[in-house]
Amino acid sequence: MPAAKNVLLIVVDQWRGLMLPKLGADYLKLPNLDRLCAEGVTFRNHFTQCVPCGPARASLMTGMYMMNHRAVQNTIPLDSRFTNLAHELRRGGYDPALVGYTTTTPDPRKTAPNDPRFFVLGDIMDGFHSVGAFENRDAYFGWVASQGFKLPDIREDIWRPQGASIGGATAQPAVIPKELSDTAWFTERGLSYLQGRAGRPWFLHLGYYRPHPPFIASEPYNTMYKPEDMPKPVRAASPAEEARQNALLAYYVNHINQASFFQDGHALGSAMTEAEVAQMRATYCGLMSEIDDHLGRVFDYLEKTGQWDDTLIVFTCDHGEQSGDHHLLGKIGYFDESYRIPMIIRDPRQEANGTRGTIVEKFTETVDTTPTILEWLGLPIPRQVDGRSLLPFVEGEAPSDWRTEVHYEYDFRDVHYSKPESSLGVPMDKCGLAVVQDENFKYVHFAALPPLFFDLKADPGQFVNRATDPAYATRMGEYAAKMLNWRLGFAERTLTGYRATPKGLEVRAA
Repeated sequence: MPAAKNVLLIVVDQWRGLMLPKLGADYLKLPNLDRLCAEGVTFRNHFTQCVPCGPARASLMTGMYMMNHRAVQNTIPLDSRFTNLAHELRRGGYDPALVGYTTTTPDPRKTAPNDPRFFVLGDIMDGFHSVGAFENRDAYFGWVASQGFKLPDIREDIWRPQGASIGGATAQPAVIPKELSDTAWFTERGLSYLQGRAGRPWFLHLGYYRPHPPFIASEPYNTMYKPEDMPKPVRAASPAEEARQNALLAYYVNHINQASFFQDGHALGSAMTEAEVAQMRATYCGLMSEIDDHLGRVFDYLEKTGQWDDTLIVFTCDHGEQSGDHHLLGKIGYFDESYRIPMIIRDPRQEANGTRGTIVEKFTETVDTTPTILEWLGLPIPRQVDGRSLLPFVEGEAPSDWRTEVHYEYDFRDVHYSKPESSLGVPMDKCGLAVVQDENFKYVHFAALPPLFFDLKADPGQFVNRATDPAYATRMGEYAAKMLNWRLGFAERTLTGYRATPKGLEVRAA
């Protein structure tokens, strides 16, 4: 049986990494996350390894880079031969509970083709015990109806604005009241689970849908922030100028529709004015504050029940959000806004007392999450894991051999709701890009498109591609070599530590 240790893994959706007051976003009102930062360690340069939801969550839960787990897009299956955090927790005696979703498509070699999980965007990763699934939203909408709220004929229309529709970013409140919001429902499911544990050790993945679109908030969160207080978008003077940088960027500038981000949206995302972007961002912040209020409920419960000092709390996200930067909406392509995500770790042990309230500047990645949790619980870390535990940073002993750059990947093959592969005429298995980035430079390698190279000190907004500039040729070659070394060093290795010898099977961990 496991020791009396609890883990609360909070996974929000589409939350930009620097949008925490602790990291300088002082326009945000997040008192409960402020508290978590004050009692824990905050990671400034934490990146997801891939986007969108399905690939990002696969990396989070398997500890593997996308080049190894190969669940490269939403709707693409995750190979069942890989273990994951839930399976490893079960080996350690935990029954890992999940509120929310993981956007996982099962392995079709071991799943019947008429399985309902193949008819949705994704389902729950194998090994988790769902206590509040949101993948098809039936449980949430059923709860809303059970509270006496009359659902519209199109049930998602609860996320339309009250009153007259303006077709996009709005300060109008959502039809659904805050008491019945999806954020409220996730919290209720999480608290119900915790109340049922009756003092027994637990692991809870507490997922939240927000601040994922639709970008509309219930009262009072719809007007909590003023558009004029929002940071200005980082973008070229026009969508046409932005699109000249790269063919993939041009596709998204010219094809992302506001309808994917607003229940009543129309026109292209790139057509949004600065005022519309500011309003969208104000609503986005309101959705963050709603989550913060509900996290306060969870934190208060843990304190009231005496579990605050027995619980590891990890707050993180699957991916970021462009939010109008580079004339884009969503999580796509190769810009930092899609990949930098929040990471806060609050370790209750005495070993962490010396680092409370600190900020880690080193590059960390979403693949580090699973080994961090497993090490904290004293459980083995599978060899498939590409990440490293972050506990040394929490204990004030930063490793001398820590990574000096971050790597992330994106696959833009066709899925049913987006067709860049067909539009660009790129073969399916060549629809990939990989990025290596440090504090000075960023190299973007495409399998079938010209590369990009950015001088981040001179051009932090990443508008000027230096890939064809002779003055940067040597430097770009160095970063291409870094990427090749990374790929060689992290090639899938689940079984490469085993070998046959005259004395029998030998096992090497590294």
